[in-house]
Amino acid sequence: MSHRLLVVDDEQGIRDALRQLLEYEGYEVHTAVSGDEALERYGELQPHLVLLDVKMAGMDGLATLARLRERDPAAIVVMISGHGTIATAVEATQSGAHDFLEKPLDTDRVLLTIKNALRHVVLTETVRTLRSQVEERYAIVGSSPAIRQVIDRIEKVAPTQARILVTGENGTGKELVARAVHRLSPRAAKPFVEVNCAAIPSELIESELFGHVKGSFTGAFADRTGKFEQADGGTLFLDEIGDMSAAAQSKVLRALQEGVVTPIGSARSIKVDVRVIAATNKRLEDEIAAGRFREDLLYRLNVVPVEVPPLRARRDDVPQLVEHFVQQLASAQGLAPKRLAPEALARLQRHAWPGNVRELRNTVERLLILSAGEVTEGDVNRLIGAPQGDGAQLGGALLASESYEAFKENAERAFLLAKLGEYDWNVSETARRLDMPRSNLYKKIERLGLKREP
Repeated sequence: MSHRLLVVDDEQGIRDALRQLLEYEGYEVHTAVSGDEALERYGELQPHLVLLDVKMAGMDGLATLARLRERDPAAIVVMISGHGTIATAVEATQSGAHDFLEKPLDTDRVLLTIKNALRHVVLTETVRTLRSQVEERYAIVGSSPAIRQVIDRIEKVAPTQARILVTGENGTGKELVARAVHRLSPRAAKPFVEVNCAAIPSELIESELFGHVKGSFTGAFADRTGKFEQADGGTLFLDEIGDMSAAAQSKVLRALQEGVVTPIGSARSIKVDVRVIAATNKRLEDEIAAGRFREDLLYRLNVVPVEVPPLRARRDDVPQLVEHFVQQLASAQGLAPKRLAPEALARLQRHAWPGNVRELRNTVERLLILSAGEVTEGDVNRLIGAPQGDGAQLGGALLASESYEAFKENAERAFLLAKLGEYDWNVSETARRLDMPRSNLYKKIERLGLKREP
């Protein structure tokens, strides 16, 4: 790519010399003879870099710089200064100029300064692109009332320092909520550090969170910085907090109360400034009753609760989510974007999605890979199974029962099959949702001969 440069100087000799030098180096060069002309041409050209003389008739370089920075705070400007105006040029760099060149201009110095400035432009563009990709990847998509309530709460709580407890089933997007809060908070420029408490063995979770010193335990071959310290000034996301060990819970409570952490094997406490966002798919009240979670820690974490709804409670968002995933997968993985027939979209909307948004994304990816052309309802059915029939058909089948006892048994069988399918045959989760002891559900599955269809 040929970078566009705008040279602003009221001396024609300087303009001509710089144009000749820079065009020879492959740059696209434009010129302006005054600050007013520079401001006019800047909007038209959108140059990657401006070379701006300090001393000019009319509007001088410092005033022009100020006007440019008002219009475009990201403008990259290199000032050109005569011998008598070095102090002014330094003042200009403090006011936003990237660098300055001293007259008489040295060719090597000019080229090196421009090269360094344009490297900054490339890095800035790269960071902006990466940030845009990250924001798109972690976007909360949907406009249903259920998801709008979540977004409204995020917007209210993000600018504060309040701790947040995010609850919801697996795959609903609890991490997206945490990242959105961080992105909209005053800590956005600081680290976002994630810890999956369920994925780390209980004997290592304390080291992961608080760090350790060399030799503090077997396998501690070097000092390790904990996640609390890594997140200093930013946000720490504790995912699956309900799976954290009792010992780690006590240390987390102290860190929240006192703002300090102590690495394993160290006598030195480290002060940290961290906003903690926790998430769980468990009912922590039940975990407290069972003696597996500290009640005082729940009160510390649950300053503002955010419950993320399951996908079956926001079916109107399915078409938007599908479109989002199609574009995302086409961009990130090079998959050909394919159109979904209206019947296919309608079938996706009717599905229960026990795995929630995560399952929907995986399904869209498989449809893009396996479908020959336009995605049809048949393609969807081959992946997620044909629909089980509507309520009228089910009602007719139940009314055909020969006795009241047979009716009750058939109704129970249909109900439990539907609920087990809704939660992907996760017996523990199904029992919890039905407010039924897990052992009772296992007995009913055995008595009724319920089996998961392939």
